[in-house]
Amino acid sequence: MDVKLFRGIQKLSGRSTLLDVLMILISNRARYIYFFIVLFMLIKKGYGKRLTTEAFISLLISLFMNTTIKLFYYRPRPFIKRKVGILIPSKKDSSFPSKHTLLVFTVSTIILFYERTVGLVMTGLSILTGLSRIWTGHHYPSDILASAVAGSLTSYFVHHFTSQK
Repeated sequence: MDVKLFRGIQKLSGRSTLLDVLMILISNRARYIYFFIVLFMLIKKGYGKRLTTEAFISLLISLFMNTTIKLFYYRPRPFIKRKVGILIPSKKDSSFPSKHTLLVFTVSTIILFYERTVGLVMTGLSILTGLSRIWTGHHYPSDILASAVAGSLTSYFVHHFTSQK
C-alpha cells in the first residue's frame, strides 16, 4: 500500500514544471516560514514567550527522537531501492522518519494551541511539506504520516505538561 501510494504521487512529479518548482520550494524553504511565524508570535504580547518556549522544547525533543530513531533503524529512501526520478538531491540516510515533516508538524501544532487560524494555515503548509517530500522522491507516505503524528504528539505533550504549571 505504501509503495502504491508513493508511486501514485510520484507519477504526478515531472509532469508540470510549475508544480515541480512549487514542490521543490515547499520542500526546501517552507521551514523558514515557521521560524518567522514563531518569531512574530514571540513579539506579540501575552502568549508569545510561552509559545516560543514550547516550540523550542518540542523541537529539541523531536530532533532527539529523529536522531535516535535513525541510529537504530534504517529504511532506504525510495530512490535507493527503486527507479525513481528525484527532483532535488538528497542524503542517502534513512527515509524514516522525515525530519522536515517532523519539525514542521511540531511547530504548527504548538501554534495551533495559541492561534487557531494561523495554526490551521500552518498545518495545511505542513501537509504540503510532507506531500512535497514524497513528490520529490525522498520519502514514502508512511514516513510522512508517522513523522506528522510524532511531531504533533510531541507538541501536544509538551504543551499539556508545560501548561499545568
